[in-house]
Amino acid sequence: MSERLVDLFPSLRASPFRITSPIDRSYNCFAWAASSSSKWWWPLEEDVDEVYWPPTAPRELTLEAFCKAFATIGYERCSDDVFEPAFEKVAIFVDQSGVPSHAARQLPTGKWTSKLGRMEDIEHELRALEGGTYGSVALILRRPLDRESSSA
Repeated sequence: MSERLVDLFPSLRASPFRITSPIDRSYNCFAWAASSSSKWWWPLEEDVDEVYWPPTAPRELTLEAFCKAFATIGYERCSDDVFEPAFEKVAIFVDQSGVPSHAARQLPTGKWTSKLGRMEDIEHELRALEGGTYGSVALILRRPLDRESSSA
C-alpha cells in the first residue's frame, strides 16, 4: 500500500486498490479516462507540454463542457455506474464548487482505473476516491465497447 496515496485519498485505506503504472506527467485523469496517454486533456491552457481539448467542446470548466468533450469520442449520459459488459463507462467527479476535478474509467472487470493527477494510475473501487481532493461523482457516461473511435 502506498502511504502517500492513502494520505491523499484516505478512503483508499479501507478499499482495495493497486498501482498499475509509474508516475507519468504527460497525461492526466481526463485523458486516461478517454483512453489516451499522450496528451493532457483540459479545456484551459496548462503548464504541460501538450494540452488537448476536443475542438467542438466548450472551453470552460463545467460539467456540461466535459460531457460534450467525452461525447466527441462516443460517450453519452447514463443513469448509474453499474457494470454493463457491453459498455465502457466514465465517471466525472466535481469539487465542492461543481467544477470537474477528476475522471475514472471502468475496466472490463467492473473495477475502475484512474490517473491520480501527475502521479500513478491505479485500479480501485469508484467511490474510494470521493472526498476532499476530488469531491464526488456527479456524472456517469458510457459508450458501447464495439465502437470504432479515435481518441487524442
